[in-house]
Amino acid sequence: MTMSESDTRDNDRLHALGYRQELKRVLSLFDNFSVAFSYLSPVVGIYSIFIIGLGAGGPRYIWTIPVVVLFMTLVALVFGELASEYPLSGALYQYGKHNIGPRFGWFVGWIYGFALLATVASVDSGIVSYVTSLFNIWFKTDLNPANHVTIFVIVAVVIVISAILNSIGAKFLGYAARLGVYVETIGTFGVFIALAIKGFHQNLGYLGTTQGVQYAKTNPFGVNFGGHWLTGAALVAVLANVYIFYGFESAGDISEETVDASRQVPKAMRNAILYGGIASFVLVLGLLLAIPHGGIAKIVSGGIPFILATLPSWLQDFFLIMVIIAFFSCGTAVMGAGSRVVFALARDNALPASRVLKRVTPSHKTPRNAIVVATIVPFLFLLLVLVNPSKNVHVLWFYYPAHVNALFALVSFATSGIYLSFFLTVLGSFIAKRRGWRPSGSFTLGKWSTPVTLAGGIYLFLMLLNIVWPSSLSSGRGVLFNYGWITLIVMAIIVIIGGLYEGFSRPDKKLNQVSSAD
Repeated sequence: MTMSESDTRDNDRLHALGYRQELKRVLSLFDNFSVAFSYLSPVVGIYSIFIIGLGAGGPRYIWTIPVVVLFMTLVALVFGELASEYPLSGALYQYGKHNIGPRFGWFVGWIYGFALLATVASVDSGIVSYVTSLFNIWFKTDLNPANHVTIFVIVAVVIVISAILNSIGAKFLGYAARLGVYVETIGTFGVFIALAIKGFHQNLGYLGTTQGVQYAKTNPFGVNFGGHWLTGAALVAVLANVYIFYGFESAGDISEETVDASRQVPKAMRNAILYGGIASFVLVLGLLLAIPHGGIAKIVSGGIPFILATLPSWLQDFFLIMVIIAFFSCGTAVMGAGSRVVFALARDNALPASRVLKRVTPSHKTPRNAIVVATIVPFLFLLLVLVNPSKNVHVLWFYYPAHVNALFALVSFATSGIYLSFFLTVLGSFIAKRRGWRPSGSFTLGKWSTPVTLAGGIYLFLMLLNIVWPSSLSSGRGVLFNYGWITLIVMAIIVIIGGLYEGFSRPDKKLNQVSSAD
């Protein structure tokens, strides 16, 4: 099929769904995959949360990676059907709207969009410790990564650069994402090879051990799983991977900028989750086998740099640069996805100031005003780093934990909000199929469609419960992930705010209005 033929088919499908082509179709399959993979980002995920997974589950936690990847692949297959049927900007919002109805779709879009913009703040704030480390090494500075001003300045610069790249055209977003793929490959397979050449300290049998993390006296975080690994430590350790393996759906968010989207987007989703799973497993494998003898307590306190310290200093600096680029590429990809959700909602007149937010620049064919929103909101979230109580704060029936800044609490919603919107999307697909809908896009699962949808939905529901389930602040889940009631409360507040706005404004009544009709 030639480019003009695919463009014609894409435009015809867009028109059939009630829209006209406004954005510029310049992204190839590899570009689309790169955005999805950069958002998923094994390097960002592993470098951010490896220590928590190791401390909660011991070396054996590596075997939770294929479990999560397997079930999220089922979800990616369901999303692939939906993306092929509805190749529209805004992805999950559009899937819910077309499968169930405008009101359902609006709620999915609200939750998903909010989670994406929270993720921008999360990812970009994660870059701070690596940037300060590099500056302190190269320029002999004494930057403190915990300093509020330092955090704000570094994250602000990253957000602005990401916004510029998103604004000057989808092709530049694709370039940044491609760079992310190359860097991710170096930062995962390259680290494994470097550590292997230096010499591993552990054998493969080490991967089956727990190192006593299920007992409070030998757990490096001091949490108690009552001596149970499979029904205790593993349920918490798996969250270290649950918090990583999503983002592939962003391939659908940029469907209207992707050539032959109905065919290419489902491929990009599958490839992103599968390659991300392989790269993550290889990186974690290398890190675990490189752990020096003497227990994991030193690793948990010293982090991944303690493991990489055995490498030559120049190589450590090189991998540090790769990590920084990976964080930047990830944040840029997430901002791109979030801005497209804002654009999609505004195009249906479902947000305040929709007339402004849905405008597309004539020169670069980008939703620049929506990108501005996806820039400002993370800035506002960033101010939450100033809220950091020195002791537990009693709030109604629960406690806000000490030394956990409010940005972390919001970040915990990023994952719970993603999983909630994922679950609602898969649930919507299942209900639509029960009502008689049969996927008719370029990619379908055929007779496997309903069982795959059901299995993916059950997994998402169970993991959502695992994420938000209120736990004691002394428990593994509470101290390492959801801070007791905080994640559930934040998620409830976001949903309630959306419900109040939807109830009074009824944006769902304005959906399905073609932008050209204004």
